Amino acid sequence: LEAMTADESPARSPSVASKRPLPKTYASPSSRLYDTSAAREKMSKQALFYSTSKDEPSLLNISFASEPKAGLGAQLVNCDKDSDTDSNMFSPGFAVIGKVLPGDTVAKRAGVAVGDHLVAVNGTGFRRFAPDYKMEEVEKLNDDDEVVQLDNRVIQPGKAYDEMLSKIKSVKAAGDPPLLLSLERYGWDARPNAWKRFLDARDGNVPDAMMMSQEHEQWRNTTFPIDLTSRGLQKILKSKAVSEIHVESISSEFPPTVYVNYGSLVTLQSGGEITADDIANAFVMFTERMLRKAKDPRHPKTCQFIDLSDITVTTGFRVESLKKIYSVFEPNYPETLYKMVMYPVSTMLGTTARTLLSFVNEKTQSKFLITNSLDQVCAELGWDKGEVDECGGIPKFMEKHEEQSTMMVFK
Repeated sequence: LEAMTADESPARSPSVASKRPLPKTYASPSSRLYDTSAAREKMSKQALFYSTSKDEPSLLNISFASEPKAGLGAQLVNCDKDSDTDSNMFSPGFAVIGKVLPGDTVAKRAGVAVGDHLVAVNGTGFRRFAPDYKMEEVEKLNDDDEVVQLDNRVIQPGKAYDEMLSKIKSVKAAGDPPLLLSLERYGWDARPNAWKRFLDARDGNVPDAMMMSQEHEQWRNTTFPIDLTSRGLQKILKSKAVSEIHVESISSEFPPTVYVNYGSLVTLQSGGEITADDIANAFVMFTERMLRKAKDPRHPKTCQFIDLSDITVTTGFRVESLKKIYSVFEPNYPETLYKMVMYPVSTMLGTTARTLLSFVNEKTQSKFLITNSLDQVCAELGWDKGEVDECGGIPKFMEKHEEQSTMMVFK
């Protein structure tokens, strides 16, 4: 039990605001898919890109029948603290997996992941609100032959976390029936995981964050699916003007990077081959692909590397394109940008860039690095400068680590 809990301090009395039902959000396809061969065959005439996060949870049941005295091998985060009432208001239960411990543990063998929400102990619910899905429609993450009857009990916050731990201890002490934990897993953009990002983006103001979240859901409804056969989008994909870069850095803290060859985009747009909407859609697709791979769905992050090799003050920036991209990302992907790097940038070009980007809010600007130093670029993005030099520079380094799926490109 000790290995299962990271914080067992009792929560203070809850506020009225802590008991809030999870509202229905946007309608979405039951299968969020963007580049599998099955979808390609099914949609041969019109290939579509869906959001990589779904609203409905998956269910994971963990039985301790074979190891009744074993610990889970994971740390729980207490979601029943009065100080975190607003940030946890859309958490379905009162505990979430904060870390999966190393070793051959029950959690590892059962496929437990960071961000999983513990909602029941031996079928007894420890829920903040009732589920808004039908059990028969939920994906089961394990093939346990034992049928788990969940009562979906909703209990008041305040002592729920402590009561859940007591239940776990009493079941383990009795030994029969064995301990059985039920967890729900949500996508990175589902409300249980995304809500805190919207709350942070609005500095803890719940009404403002709620409005932002609802507007985001409406945007998703009208944006997805994206038509992959769009002429402009295909131009961007084929030219690799926007692509995905994943580098195994020396530290796990560095997320994958969206690579943007800004010179190629300017050339394509100047020639009338693409629009600002095409560029924004390309950004959305690659961002969605990378956020889906986040190790912690509660804190998904990406980096952006803007290659300005072919850009001069004379060539200039496409301000309308920059504003279009910002208008999409600021309200819909809050708190997901780890770092945006613009390189190489001369002193004069840097001054121009900073002036043109003045419409970006201060919090986002603090994550920008506009530099002419390759050492700074590598330090900020977690790249090995020696490897960049061995590759012959940034372009070849990008080609080596590119992860663009050919399934999105059509002849």
